[in-house]
Amino acid sequence: MAAFGGASRSLCELIRNFPEGAVKAYVITQKGDVAGFFAEAGAEVLTTRGITQLDNTRFGHYRGMRWLLLLRELCYVPFTLAALLRARARWKDIEIVHVNEIVALLPIFLAKHLFRAPVVAHVRSVQSANWISLRSRLVARVLHRNADAVICIDETVKASLPRELEAEVIHNSFTPQSTALDPTPASRFRVGMVGNLLAFKGTTEFIEAARICRDRGLDIEFIVVGSNPRALTGVKGWILRKAGFARDVEEELKNLIAHHHLDGHVRLGGFIFEVSKVYRNLDVLCFPSHLDAVGRPVYEAAFWKVPSIVAVNRPQPDTIVPGKTGLCIAPRDPAALADAIIYYYEHPEERKRMGEAAYHLATTNFDGRKNALKVFSIYRRLLGKTGEDDKARCVS
Repeated sequence: MAAFGGASRSLCELIRNFPEGAVKAYVITQKGDVAGFFAEAGAEVLTTRGITQLDNTRFGHYRGMRWLLLLRELCYVPFTLAALLRARARWKDIEIVHVNEIVALLPIFLAKHLFRAPVVAHVRSVQSANWISLRSRLVARVLHRNADAVICIDETVKASLPRELEAEVIHNSFTPQSTALDPTPASRFRVGMVGNLLAFKGTTEFIEAARICRDRGLDIEFIVVGSNPRALTGVKGWILRKAGFARDVEEELKNLIAHHHLDGHVRLGGFIFEVSKVYRNLDVLCFPSHLDAVGRPVYEAAFWKVPSIVAVNRPQPDTIVPGKTGLCIAPRDPAALADAIIYYYEHPEERKRMGEAAYHLATTNFDGRKNALKVFSIYRRLLGKTGEDDKARCVS
């Protein structure tokens, strides 16, 4: 994707943490700021106008007006094919194709046949539970026939795949920067959200929780770090907004803050690349998304011993343990979110205890070096390599 989000950040982390000299990474991505981040991570980058996707995730699967999005994906087909052909001509002897998200179904199929190399499919999103539908069976069929290995980012994602599909869990990774820096002293209790500004991330619920806490007379600072994932200006932006395919969430948040007179309680921090600077100054991280899953910011914050509040109904112990590493609430419930924030506010000893446990879980499951070695071992297995010095050339 053109925007720098969780999937692209995770791929950058993976590239950086491969054993030195073991993997030469080549990345095909849409045009946008994200290309520069891949280049900084050490990859050679080829950009294209668009890459065709088939969204069958639990939240984004096609329904109602969303079926119109397929028209855009069909328009991207020539650009997808052209980019893969350019990559094959430019980058010789590619040994592994690593597709960074399951929605890139057409690239999985095309890359398998164009590069004639093993394909690793990385599943980063919870899939639709309706595996008897035609499109769900299509996803399963393409993976079964074209993916030589399937990686899921956690047990929740794996559980959303068909049981007959072989997959293994390798968690995403985070390498904190500036770990020696001390937090900035703060007189106020700080609660934060981190990530691209999308309505399904629970941004409205976060602002509503801020209003509830303010009305109860609590001196809590709410911080939102992130920006809109795409520019919504001009005719294209107007059409996307009118069709309901995109929202200017940043503007909506500003209006909500003004409407509830929360200027002194909520701060919009914009996009920050080095998120360690954010986490080390938070008391609690909130992830109140509608996805019913644990997001990347939860374990990123945990590396700074910051516990989280997550909207998830069936938490899995590989990402969050309710009452031990964080608190879990139901999605779309700002009152429950406010209650959880107040619990941490009133029980600093519990906040410290859960922060320590969250840190232990993060260092166990989300260590960059360990997880990169696990992915590299899959590459070696698919290539039939056993030597210590074996290397791989990978296109993603």
